[in-house]
Amino acid sequence: MGWCDDRASFLYNRPVRAGLPYSHERLWRDDGVYDVILSTSHNQRPRIRGAGSAIFLHLARAGYAATEGCVAVSLPDLRRLLPRLGRKVRLVIAP
Repeated sequence: MGWCDDRASFLYNRPVRAGLPYSHERLWRDDGVYDVILSTSHNQRPRIRGAGSAIFLHLARAGYAATEGCVAVSLPDLRRLLPRLGRKVRLVIAP
């Protein structure tokens, strides 16, 4: 699995099959931070090329090391959050 971050691609800011000829972030990682991953609605409707892609909610690295624009939380916190999410739930992320 991957997520297309190639502004020139018609697949920009969408999930893709890894190995395609477009630039993409691999979602299968050895560090485990994407073991649980949720896509946010950032730049989804409409998708604007170059306006940012792949802002995920995922597991935090040790010490809550910085992400590249995503939101990262601990596994216990994510486990508490997941049962509360659904199609009509709006998750607001604020500082």
